[in-house]
Amino acid sequence: MNRDNTRFQDNDPENCNSSQISNFFLALPCYLKKFQVFNIRPIIAAMLDSLKKLVPEFGRANVRMRDPDQVEQAIRVMMKDAQHKLQVVADFDRTLSKYSENGKPCSTTHSVLEESKHMPDFYRTESLKLKEMYLPIEFDHGKTIEEKIPKMIEWWHKGHELLTSCHLTQQDLIPIVTDSMARLRNGCKDFFNLLHSLDIPILIFSAGIGDVISETINQQATFYPQNMKIVANFLKFDELGKMVGFIGEEIIHTFNKNENAVHSSDYFYNIRHRENLLLMGDSLGDLRMAEGADHVECVLKIGFLNFKVQENLDLYMQSYDVVILEDESLDIVNGIVKAILGHPTVES
Repeated sequence: MNRDNTRFQDNDPENCNSSQISNFFLALPCYLKKFQVFNIRPIIAAMLDSLKKLVPEFGRANVRMRDPDQVEQAIRVMMKDAQHKLQVVADFDRTLSKYSENGKPCSTTHSVLEESKHMPDFYRTESLKLKEMYLPIEFDHGKTIEEKIPKMIEWWHKGHELLTSCHLTQQDLIPIVTDSMARLRNGCKDFFNLLHSLDIPILIFSAGIGDVISETINQQATFYPQNMKIVANFLKFDELGKMVGFIGEEIIHTFNKNENAVHSSDYFYNIRHRENLLLMGDSLGDLRMAEGADHVECVLKIGFLNFKVQENLDLYMQSYDVVILEDESLDIVNGIVKAILGHPTVES
């Protein structure tokens, strides 16, 4: 008999030879019978039902979890301490902000400037050339992070030099952001309000432009300095309000969020009693944002997979605890937070 056409006889484990066992999917019926596990679907369904009682938003079709039981355990641990031990670390572009709105692409903090009619023509032209050159490298799965980092540094340096040559002013940023396609996710304003009402710290950690982040939040929600901190690439202005460069010598790019000065500062030390952490990101580089939080005991990692879902889903599910697919809102995150906090509500 042709080996390719071999079938297990009566699904009997004794008849499974080594070549068949080597193929997981072909050997699966043997294992299931041997261990009397005929159908695991009811077990998975029961775990999901329990979890959906805690967070009804987990019932949505665009939520994926590698291990629902582990997610439930993390949420229940956090529920015991509620707001008293909770902290949030979140990326901004395409995490707190939208990837798209009604089918139209939304702007990242860099593209807010790159696409703006208020910016010089030469800037829009040259910044597009840089994006076309370096963006494919950032998302090239055939390259390691170590191979990508020099190119990202090169891109950020060239982009920052180009932006500095525009002599932007602080006042210019207001209409630039107003007229842009930067959009906070639906429910983001409520998210910020809820965290502020209970004095829960949120660190917004971005490789983007910090001034654009703060202006976007101020225009579309409320920035609360008491519990909100932004770590990003901030513009440096002279005494006349004209941009002359960037603050500090360290560039934050997609793949060095674990190396930034926030990790050597006292930020995480000062909130060391907050042992429960929600981490929110949309890239694998975002997973390293909280590496300086040495006192954290429980972490729940929430990933937004905004595009190329089938291509990237397995990798995201291996890396994040909860993966949210092609969503314009923070509804699922808000559902998780409300479960942890006992379902409080705060008016917008």
